[in-house]
Amino acid sequence: MEIRYAGGPTAVLEIGGVRLLTDPTFDPPGDYPIGDRKLTKTAGPAFGADAAGPVDAVLLSHDQHPDNLDRAGRSHLASVPLVLSTGSAAERLGAPVRALPNWASVEVGAVRVTGVPAQHGPDGTEHLVGEVTGFVIEGEGKTVYVSGDNASLDVVREIAGRTGPVDVAVLFAGGARTPLVDGDLTLSSADAVTAAEILGAGHVVPLHFEHWTHFTQGRETVERAFAGFGDRLRLLAPGERTRLP
Repeated sequence: MEIRYAGGPTAVLEIGGVRLLTDPTFDPPGDYPIGDRKLTKTAGPAFGADAAGPVDAVLLSHDQHPDNLDRAGRSHLASVPLVLSTGSAAERLGAPVRALPNWASVEVGAVRVTGVPAQHGPDGTEHLVGEVTGFVIEGEGKTVYVSGDNASLDVVREIAGRTGPVDVAVLFAGGARTPLVDGDLTLSSADAVTAAEILGAGHVVPLHFEHWTHFTQGRETVERAFAGFGDRLRLLAPGERTRLP
């Protein structure tokens, strides 16, 4: 399995000859409106959609926030054969976006992708932040969990109880916060460690912990929190790729 990190929540995952793209965000730095507020991006991706190359599917955790699907990412969706996401995203975006409900699965080439729960904030905030999803990928004898913007360890426990240990946990971290919600919108660094332990993860690849001002923690915090994981932690620089055994 190989993972190439573009920046933010965006990475190319290749497993069993299948190429998957997570939450495409290819816009440059700047202010991005969301309702009557804005999110500020501080750095662009290490590579764009063209350099990402052709993919078999996009795994889109949600479409309603510009730090997970921006203008360039939205345009890119028209060029891919399949986008797996929430029911809300499928209604808003249309083809090729397909709803993948929790615990439903779809075959993408030689791998199986299953939708799993995600909670984008503390209990009771879904009406504020909207619907999100995570994914479990199975192929080549490996199980990979992609958290999406999940902030709940109880959700992680539910997933671990259904799937068992995972070989790779791709965790959206950074402890995102906005004035709209009282609490973390994504895993903090400490909670990411706990999530990896709950999942029995063989390797951890953090995403979505930098390049936006609403993150309260970043690369150094992630590195300190996972200090005991040794080479089980793959903390990639933008543009870097890693091959996992």
